[in-house]
Amino acid sequence: MTTGVPVPLSDEEIAELLDALPGWERKDDEITRTYEIRYHAAVAAIVTIADRSRRIQHHADLDLRMNHLRVTITTHDVGYRLTEADFDLAARIDAIVAAHQALPLD
Repeated sequence: MTTGVPVPLSDEEIAELLDALPGWERKDDEITRTYEIRYHAAVAAIVTIADRSRRIQHHADLDLRMNHLRVTITTHDVGYRLTEADFDLAARIDAIVAAHQALPLD
């Protein structure tokens, strides 16, 4: 991820970065993914996502339901456009959710 002022990506750059993130989809100027995850594991994942987001100063919209978690990401600071920061955060969230799904649930 680059530092400094975020730069909106071209459609070609977005497509290339999206190819490297299975499960993520582009919807206009956002990327989104739905994880099938049990409720309590998702709650724990959200706490970790919030902590990591605070550290990197980039945040996702999180929608928790009983059996899934939907994540939507865009860069608010550049007029709700996609930047490298969005794809970096998506990869971090993939790792966080995978770790929480691997934990024993009972």
